[in-house]
Amino acid sequence: MKNMPDSAAGWLAYLESLAPPQTIHLGLERMKTLLERIGWGPADPPALIVGGTNGKGSTVAFAESILRRAGYRVGAYFSPHLLRYQERIRIHGVDIAEAPLCRAFAATETARGSLPLTFFEFGTAAALLAFREAALDCLVLEVGLGGRLDAVNAIDPIASAVTSVGIDHVEWLGADRESIGREKAGIFRARKPALVGDPDPPASLLDEALRVGAELALRGRDFDWYREGESGQWTYWSHTRERRSLPLPALLGGFQLENATTALALIDAIAQDWPVSDAAVQDGLIQARLPGRFEWRETGRIRWCLDVAHNPAAAAILARELGMRKETGPVHAILGMLRDKDVEGFVRELGPWVDVWHPIGLPEPRGLSASELAKRVQSGLPYAKIEYGDPLRELFLNWETAASAPVVVVTGSFRTLERMLPLIEECSSSRGGSLQMARERDCA
Repeated sequence: MKNMPDSAAGWLAYLESLAPPQTIHLGLERMKTLLERIGWGPADPPALIVGGTNGKGSTVAFAESILRRAGYRVGAYFSPHLLRYQERIRIHGVDIAEAPLCRAFAATETARGSLPLTFFEFGTAAALLAFREAALDCLVLEVGLGGRLDAVNAIDPIASAVTSVGIDHVEWLGADRESIGREKAGIFRARKPALVGDPDPPASLLDEALRVGAELALRGRDFDWYREGESGQWTYWSHTRERRSLPLPALLGGFQLENATTALALIDAIAQDWPVSDAAVQDGLIQARLPGRFEWRETGRIRWCLDVAHNPAAAAILARELGMRKETGPVHAILGMLRDKDVEGFVRELGPWVDVWHPIGLPEPRGLSASELAKRVQSGLPYAKIEYGDPLRELFLNWETAASAPVVVVTGSFRTLERMLPLIEECSSSRGGSLQMARERDCA
């Protein structure tokens, strides 16, 4: 490529021209070839890798934050992003700047030559090059789709964790937990720590860990957590240590204690070479950040719950957390989903807590249109109340006169939040003009 782009937007447009972001081509051959070309090896920062159906992004965020508070320079890799591609690559707690991102893209393009890569493979290699340039101490990497054949798995980690095993991406990973568990276990390595945060892992995951000779540690057997009475604090324990009087994590929701526990087990597994104090754990828990995970905001009288849940297991967790909060007022759900997701199963889990559904369309080819989504919601919940049109306009026009202020859950996909967040912020700052803008941009 003679004239390389000089901006992040230019690079992303170029990558999409090579392979659209939704292109999935599982396999490690291309990525391993590229790693050889860039010379990735023992001299580069050691990596922890985290896979799982749900909770892996939060677990990465906890591990990153705790290691940073312990004094290490840490790189973290997430996927996908919400609003800006730079969110995927964090260098010592800060989203990567445009200049180093462009340098990493350019170096990847030079190294790949004519080697065909998917969007995610290209981005993963660029992230590694950016981490190398930043001279970091260690990395925490989120696995993308599956585990065994995901691009991140081309790295040889010093330890791995699987947070949970649920039904998702069935066309690639299999239609049952046993098939999916086998794929997730592909990130385990011989004689390396292999942490499992799922309290009821499928037998296939355990069998694969034993087959490769990984140092398997299971939640409930080798590590776990419990609450300390009514104080709100909690204790993490393992066979090697106990950490008492821990604060509730910055990321909201009781389920985040499970993710924090998996992160602590991962960190303790490497403690001989990477010691972390109790003070660093406490600070790291309360400073971890990751948008769109049971995130709450308020605008006027509206309370917004932003959550990237996109499969029935995640919807069940979201429903449980909504129930525990005991929110008053009607609950509206702004829902956008991809066509390969179990929409019916998702809405059945969340249905008892939602009064009104507002389906919105997501971009094709993977995204469902608002009308298609409405039909699938109705299929899963025959008696659901569904409102069509611009959900923001209706919500902002009605909340001032409503007897009870609404709770609005925005969920179903990363792309749902990506589409709605800017509109919510615009509508919040100036309802009149922004509502017109929302109509013009056809947010429904």
